[in-house]
Amino acid sequence: MRADPLRNVVSAPMRALIVDDEALARRGLRLRLNDIAGIDIIGECNNGREALAAIASDAPDLVFLDIQMPGLSGFDVVRELQSDSMPLIVFVTAFDQYAVNAFEVHAVDYLLKPVEQPRLEEAVRSARSMAEALRAVDQKGRLMNLIVSLTGHTESTIESLAGQRKDLYPQRLTIRDGDDITLVPTSDIEWIDAAGDYMCVHVKNKTHVMRVTMKQLEALLDPALFLRVHRSTLINAQRVVSLTAHDNGEFFVTLSQGARLKVSRGYRDKVSRFL
Repeated sequence: MRADPLRNVVSAPMRALIVDDEALARRGLRLRLNDIAGIDIIGECNNGREALAAIASDAPDLVFLDIQMPGLSGFDVVRELQSDSMPLIVFVTAFDQYAVNAFEVHAVDYLLKPVEQPRLEEAVRSARSMAEALRAVDQKGRLMNLIVSLTGHTESTIESLAGQRKDLYPQRLTIRDGDDITLVPTSDIEWIDAAGDYMCVHVKNKTHVMRVTMKQLEALLDPALFLRVHRSTLINAQRVVSLTAHDNGEFFVTLSQGARLKVSRGYRDKVSRFL
């Protein structure tokens, strides 16, 4: 038996779900995945409704999802899954015309049938890397949030931790727009707000759109720099030029490019202390 290039990767097994309306396709994918270390196949589904139920009940880490299925398509399933518990998605299909749409919804990878073993291993490797990065960022972020909150978000604490924090969070966001990929430095971000199933990232008077949840995006951003001012709004604290209180008790922040954003009452004290 040939050597598995993933076998030396030390990590917890990824719990995977296979979704395809063709039994033969599910069986073939299962056999190939069985040859890859670190994958625990927890179930199979033959349509989108079954997939939604299985994801809700079993919380898989990774879903291999067919696109063309009767009833709900693979894209319909993803649209139903826009929540903080959304698993990583690898689309598996016989048609290459869906590739652009697949990456627009931030799929980990897009595999064409019949799936070749090297491409499947590459997809698993990408999924594992993404899962481990998100897990590491989340764990470190929670620890650093605790430290900063205990110190009252003082300027001296933030400055003393700044050098250490640079390595904890990505310095750039990768944003796909069709076939184009834009690398946005996180320091250039003015603010981020939610628009339905999308996140709007505002950078230098330009808006980039990402299909990702607020929780997932917030986990990737340094909480010492990015501050929630509303249930659906994050701001870059370094871009704040003024904080204005109105007679009715409302607060507004003004950012360096001129945007003026309302601060929800629930976040008012936190914003005042942070700034």
